[in-house]
Amino acid sequence: MSMSLGPSDSGEEDEVVSTINTTPLVDVMLVLLIIFLITIPVVRQSVAVDLPKEVNIPTVTKPENVLLSVSREGDVYWNTMAVRDSDDLLLRLKAVAVLDPQPEVHIRGDMDARYEAVGRVVYACQRAGIIKIGFITEPPARG
Repeated sequence: MSMSLGPSDSGEEDEVVSTINTTPLVDVMLVLLIIFLITIPVVRQSVAVDLPKEVNIPTVTKPENVLLSVSREGDVYWNTMAVRDSDDLLLRLKAVAVLDPQPEVHIRGDMDARYEAVGRVVYACQRAGIIKIGFITEPPARG
């Protein structure tokens, strides 16, 4: 069965077209693209993530551990003795950092203390070469 679109001047039969018609393929790909564009935001928002749980480990207080406290005003205390300035703190931490085994430094920051004051203590620990720094907090109220 053939179809003629116009008069043929040569009188020969039309050649058979052997190329693949890609129009349906393009239509299907565009539909799939639209479906994926619509569903991707929904999938991103509903990804199941296992969030970390709150863990409160009791502090093991060893006599060699260093306890640094930062008051509301930003004053630093080594155990219960006040530290004069950042240089004094750095010298004390350097003396402790060379001990073997190196003691842990536990930092207790007042809830109303500025982050800057606690950050200076952490920075001094880093400069002195302290490996283990921990923050002491209160456990959450139950009930």
